[in-house]
Amino acid sequence: MSIEALRTPDERFSLLPAFPYEAHYVDNLDGYESLRMAYIDQGDKNSKTTFLCLHGEPSWSYLYRKMIPVFTVAGYRVVAPDLFGFGRSDKPTNETTYTFDFHRNSLIRLIERLDLNNVTLVCQDWGGLLGLTIPMDMQKRFARLLVMNTAIPIGEPLSDGFKK
Repeated sequence: MSIEALRTPDERFSLLPAFPYEAHYVDNLDGYESLRMAYIDQGDKNSKTTFLCLHGEPSWSYLYRKMIPVFTVAGYRVVAPDLFGFGRSDKPTNETTYTFDFHRNSLIRLIERLDLNNVTLVCQDWGGLLGLTIPMDMQKRFARLLVMNTAIPIGEPLSDGFKK
């Protein structure tokens, strides 16, 4: 299934202050084959711990520009994706595409594709609403949580507002 989307040209991000991070892209996530997701991947790729930094709305991986160097200097790997619709990732044009499951499942596919393990989930705002639901389904991949300015799901089904 092809999803119509807009793509922000890379040069639009070339002069950002304090953000020297090269974008990596994955454009063939299962179920998202027509979309390109951007992510930052910094630090030691052989580190036993990966910090997975999930942004909220209306932010993108730029949010973590001051935390990334702290984590990498300590010897850790940092992966900070841009959710679809944000930052350097593709932006679907049909607003009905943007559902909770659309974002959550894209994160799961990215974690699988990058084979992230011993993950410390760092989440803020919507990154927490989405991200805090994932460790229960991928328990062997997650080790720790660093939770900021978000809500913690309590195990009840999604309300209609989240489903739409």
